[in-house]
Amino acid sequence: MTLFAEVIVDVPTMQTDQPFTYIVPESLTDVIEVGMRVEVPFGGGNRHIQGFVTDLKQTSKYPEKLKYIIRLLDLSPVLNQELLALADYMKETTYAFKITCLQTMLPSVMKAEYQKKIVLKDPRHPVKDEYFPQGDEMDWQEAEKKGILNQLKKLRKENIVELRYVVKNKNKVKKIRYVNSQLTTNNTEEFYQKINKQASRQKQLFELLRKNDHQPTAFYTKQGVPSTVLKEGEKRGWLSFEDVEAYRDPYQGRTFKKTTALTLNEEQQQAVNLVLTSENKAKNDVFLLEGITGSGKTEIYLQTIAAVMAKQKTAIMLVPEIALTPQMVERFKSRLGDAVAVLHSGLSQGERYDEWRKIERGEAQVVVGARSAIFAPLENIGVIIVDEEHETSYKQDEAPRYHARDLAIWRGEYHHCPVVLGSATPSLESRARAQKNIYQLLLLRKRADPAANLPSIEVVDLKEEYERKNTSNFSEDLQEKIADRLAKKEQSVLMLNRRGYSSFVMCRDCGYVLPCPNCDISLTLHMDTKTMRCHYCGHEERIPQHCPECGSNKIRYYGTGTQKVQEELQALFPEARILRMDVDTTRRKGAHERILQKFGAQEADILLGTQMIAKGLDYPNITLVGVLNADTALNLPDFRANERTFQLLTQVSGRAGRAEKQGEVVIQTFNPEHHAIVLAQQQDYESFYEQEMFLRHQSGYSPYYFTVKITCSHQEEQMAAKQIFKIAQLINTGLSAKSIVLGPTPSAIARVKNRYQYQMIIKYKKEPALSQLLKQILNESQKVQQKGLYVAIDNEPINFI
Repeated sequence: MTLFAEVIVDVPTMQTDQPFTYIVPESLTDVIEVGMRVEVPFGGGNRHIQGFVTDLKQTSKYPEKLKYIIRLLDLSPVLNQELLALADYMKETTYAFKITCLQTMLPSVMKAEYQKKIVLKDPRHPVKDEYFPQGDEMDWQEAEKKGILNQLKKLRKENIVELRYVVKNKNKVKKIRYVNSQLTTNNTEEFYQKINKQASRQKQLFELLRKNDHQPTAFYTKQGVPSTVLKEGEKRGWLSFEDVEAYRDPYQGRTFKKTTALTLNEEQQQAVNLVLTSENKAKNDVFLLEGITGSGKTEIYLQTIAAVMAKQKTAIMLVPEIALTPQMVERFKSRLGDAVAVLHSGLSQGERYDEWRKIERGEAQVVVGARSAIFAPLENIGVIIVDEEHETSYKQDEAPRYHARDLAIWRGEYHHCPVVLGSATPSLESRARAQKNIYQLLLLRKRADPAANLPSIEVVDLKEEYERKNTSNFSEDLQEKIADRLAKKEQSVLMLNRRGYSSFVMCRDCGYVLPCPNCDISLTLHMDTKTMRCHYCGHEERIPQHCPECGSNKIRYYGTGTQKVQEELQALFPEARILRMDVDTTRRKGAHERILQKFGAQEADILLGTQMIAKGLDYPNITLVGVLNADTALNLPDFRANERTFQLLTQVSGRAGRAEKQGEVVIQTFNPEHHAIVLAQQQDYESFYEQEMFLRHQSGYSPYYFTVKITCSHQEEQMAAKQIFKIAQLINTGLSAKSIVLGPTPSAIARVKNRYQYQMIIKYKKEPALSQLLKQILNESQKVQQKGLYVAIDNEPINFI
């Protein structure tokens, strides 16, 4: 009986955002399964592309018009029924194409690469010797290199060769070659007699084979036996080779010191009990675990997961970014051992693929990772935890623009398991849901260590420092406190939320500021590479000696960044050992972990960094935290600026005094009266929540309104503007009078990567017709994409600038 497969193909357009039916060849009918990747012909010519099997059927309306699947790309399904259903949910809520959603769920090595090949149709044709001496096909690039493309194009017209698009599978399995000894009591003496007396290496190999079996080839080569001697041993029948599949383990060679569960205080125990008792309910519960910094949220996570594992269930633990992952991995692997798999972008492609395979094969029960770990192919999930749930890095800023928190809740519903959202400073949206009892609020008001008190926080007015002629980045008070910590051999953490050396370079004579040629923003000075760099498009150029505008040599550096602060800090405290942690110092693989390990081992006195140091650090010897400028996020034209400032200050303050030693925090600001800074000083989340909710209500923003951002971009400003106004017209005709439309207007940074950006914001409470309107816009955007016009729809955007 003929079998038909429904396949979503790798062509992200509205016209192809549906399953296409293919005939399954007879040879594949017993092995093909839903969730596998396949190679299929698509469109005219010999174009081959990747697709995902979403269904298998016994019948089809038009069997005579269908094409055959070419081959399977997997031996088992890479997506289970749950993840296929999740892709449908994502498609509807993020206004993205289903193929984009499906590909987002897999490690990047499993996304197809396409190769153009030129194939000789008849292997006996006379042109074979001239153009195809090695075989019957050739890569397009190879033909280009040889300079024979024109000749091959002529042969194609004559129907002698054809152009074929082939799907290249990148997910290579790592294999280690093992040596198996074939020596037995019956043949050992006979083999030994045949060895030449001068062949010392063969004798050495023979002795090793007598004592060892099933060892990797490296075992022999390390002892001086070359691969040629091993091959000779194979010829003589002493040994056989076996290629054994192996995982690329990112933590190979690392030993994790085993830890045991800590005694929980009353608040912690109650939180664990409530989460675990909700596990068996028909409807899943979402818990908002709001706990002050140092209240022991991680211990709650560990004990909850251990209890879930004891019931043979699995767990997902999300952390916001790579910087947090090393310490979290350390804690989880120390407590739960090899049951833990790690997924984050700091791993190599091969390591990510192998960690993913471990999960898919059921060899790992717990997944710890950043945003994309929410797609871990786990079965029978018992709990999903989202740590630091307020973090903006949980939202993906390119299609599909999903929020990991929303997908965690969806998967929780699917598995009828609890979802825990943890934070010292929950997002206003989550806290409002807890207020309405959509989420269950769990409060932790005490620090887990009874000896640890909340740090004392002091706010320094930088205006007063300037009046005292102190133009340093460090107030007199902060300098005294750093000197005191150095004398006591205690550690300090200093945060400045701006990397680089100076914010911009300006000519003192004419006021010219060196701009990025591709973006409407000034270039940032980086002294380590002696270059000016754009933080948006990556453009780099040399530091100018003279003003490009007036020729003056009065070029001066303005503003400050982590590099410049490090220099100043070293000049103020020559004896201090300083580590810097920002995007520039953590580009290399494993750099986050190396810096944090050094600091944890007290090989440095001061850790200076951007906001990546504000969260998750838990070192008992940190007694001072300094925020060099609390206003960097406060002045952004974004309604969440106050919330982000409060969250960042509370988080970074929580790094101090986490053990017996009392902690101190110094916050430097030009706005000491601002409520976000005053309430962060008081560590008063509840008052901040009330005041900020009042402001949100007054201005009509989330969580009182839903929001959608639509952005149009093009290399010509007029084209982007024309398209956004056309969209605005369509939106305005379809919405009710209760909704608010802001814009269209140029984006805050009007040009990025040589593309002009225009945007509009829709604020609404209930608009049943909006979803259909947005799908229409997405559909029409495909038609204009060929003209270089890009339209992006962001449902519940995190950034408005």
